Amino acid sequence: MITVALPKGALLKDCIRLFQAIGLDFSAFLDSSNRQLQITDPTNTAKALLVRTHDVPVYVEYGQAQLGIVGYDVLREKTPQVAHLVDLGFGKCRLSVAVKESSPYRSALELPLYGRVASKFVHCAREYFDALDLPVEIVPLYGSVELGPITGMSEAIVDLVSTGRTLQENGLIEIEVLFESTARLIAHPLSYRLDVDGLNEKIEQIRTQVLTAV
Repeated sequence: MITVALPKGALLKDCIRLFQAIGLDFSAFLDSSNRQLQITDPTNTAKALLVRTHDVPVYVEYGQAQLGIVGYDVLREKTPQVAHLVDLGFGKCRLSVAVKESSPYRSALELPLYGRVASKFVHCAREYFDALDLPVEIVPLYGSVELGPITGMSEAIVDLVSTGRTLQENGLIEIEVLFESTARLIAHPLSYRLDVDGLNEKIEQIRTQVLTAV
């Protein structure tokens, strides 16, 4: 039986819709009264785990799930040992540098040497500023990152931006985009190579759905 790791949050509805299109129904996760974190499809051919977004590649890498769906931003941050298979096209957002609108900085290179940048994407932020040869202190924050510049704890943040509304409502503006992100289908490398439980058939069905939707 194939096991799929699905992310809680914004991507879940689109993930469930995608699997429904290939005959697998995990919609019980959308029922607010349901507290199960693992469910089996009615066909009894696959089951799904509902996990935090950043944990999806962990479950896939360690083989507890053969397939998973996760944002490209998470893959860049965690760099897990998984097979990257399909760009699913939904969940579009971008990882950006943002500052207070009232600040004098309008590009990343204008930030002060050894200034502070708050982010939950510590690896991506460090990699980006290292490439600019700009020494900064990366401050790990995992809650409301926007408060970094607002409170004066940091000069800037590196965070995901979708519509930009949250930044705008908190008096922040984007000054750089590190990369664009969409949802990706990933697989456990060995399971993928060995085609465990007919895994490759499901993958090809998903590819077809994505191509049809384009």
